[in-house]
Amino acid sequence: MSQEHNESLQIQEITKLQPKHFADLVRSAQLIFDPTAGVSGRNITVNWEQFGIPRGVADNLKSLGKEYQYASPHIPVEVIWSQLTPETRIWFVENKDRLWQFEEAFPALDED
Repeated sequence: MSQEHNESLQIQEITKLQPKHFADLVRSAQLIFDPTAGVSGRNITVNWEQFGIPRGVADNLKSLGKEYQYASPHIPVEVIWSQLTPETRIWFVENKDRLWQFEEAFPALDED
């Protein structure tokens, strides 16, 4: 087993997070970075704190969303985990089951 695979399994075992939660987090980060989903001419200002996302967490997710703006959300667990601040990690574990709601509030990035 590779070191990356072991690390991924350890993260999942300790946090009870599954790959689908990380994909949801990446999609949420993409929306936080660009809530207009790349539609030119649209300008949306979002107060992420009203969505229950503290400013520091939103900033961390915004930078993650910028890095993976057009990427598949299925990025290796250990790669995403390593880019999260401690505050974001705690928030993520506590909110893992409601991340899909952000996609419902904003247009999906993969739909025309």
